[in-house]
Amino acid sequence: MSTYARLADLPLRVEGYALDVRSLRFSPEFARLTTVVTLHGAGEEGVGEDVCYDPPEHESQAAAGPVLPLAGAFTLDGFSRHLETLDLFHAGPPARPASVDYRRWAFESAALDLALRQAGTSLADALGITPRPVAFVVSTRLDPPFSRDGVTRLLARTPGLRFKLDPTDEWTPELMGELAGLGVVDTLDMKGCYGDDIPFGVPSDPQTYAAVVTSFPDAWIEDPRLTPPLRDVLRGHEDRVTWDAPIHSVRDVAGLEWTPRMINVKPSRFGRLAELLATYDHLRDHGIGAYGGGQTELGPGRGQIQYLASLFHPDAPNDTAPGGYNDPDGPEDLPGSPLPVAAWPTGFRWGE
Repeated sequence: MSTYARLADLPLRVEGYALDVRSLRFSPEFARLTTVVTLHGAGEEGVGEDVCYDPPEHESQAAAGPVLPLAGAFTLDGFSRHLETLDLFHAGPPARPASVDYRRWAFESAALDLALRQAGTSLADALGITPRPVAFVVSTRLDPPFSRDGVTRLLARTPGLRFKLDPTDEWTPELMGELAGLGVVDTLDMKGCYGDDIPFGVPSDPQTYAAVVTSFPDAWIEDPRLTPPLRDVLRGHEDRVTWDAPIHSVRDVAGLEWTPRMINVKPSRFGRLAELLATYDHLRDHGIGAYGGGQTELGPGRGQIQYLASLFHPDAPNDTAPGGYNDPDGPEDLPGSPLPVAAWPTGFRWGE
């Protein structure tokens, strides 16, 4: 039986829904908005989180209000098929194709939570998987002037942390040597698969790629560009390459230039629960590892990706650190890795 088949026939009653926009300002130039979607029915609530990156997409949806025709009696799979018939961007077109999956995931994950709560069971129990403590890395960028200080400050506060870092062409060999010497870097995110509209430096110099490969011989290299001569630098190191941005389905995994040892699974990139769980099945059947990834969630979506990590890849370098690590004004006493199991007794919820 497929993983999705264990959930597809869960009964689901939806009576309505609500929207709650969350916001966190990272700098004068950048505020992160997300929207918590709450489905309700039969005396229960189910939550999910819309992680679209363009603020107008949240603002227009909130202004329109909960006008989608979602009420009815379904199975979980039937509700997913119902969503397929609706325009989730009725208040304005999506700014980018990825937004469609991000919003779809908000409603799908809320429906999963609600169906499980109405059934009086948890995701772990429904799947027959025991959740385990979740290892995580802290994903961060180094700000100019580039130094290891940001990493060492976090280590001083929470010893034992592991990191996912975003190299740029401004990183010097000396800096890479210092960072590698700390022995705490698990993943280097090259961000080479997002196109040309990234608002920060993305490495494109073959010398940077070569320095990353040699300075961090045990680290994963995520989303490199495969254009010549960058592809040539990676020859012989393909088993260290992981993929994130290109992965939205089983077809995307199967269509890679070579079979990877590991990929980054970001649930919101898949949109549909069925596609996400089919991908987990494919990875299991083909011996491909996975680690989880987040989208700077500000609400229950963060706990949900931690929950999935606890079930499918608890010991991997999951980019699922508690949200406080993303908050410039976050608390000082943040938990270290691994996170203890915090699954709720019912539903698709984790943590507070």
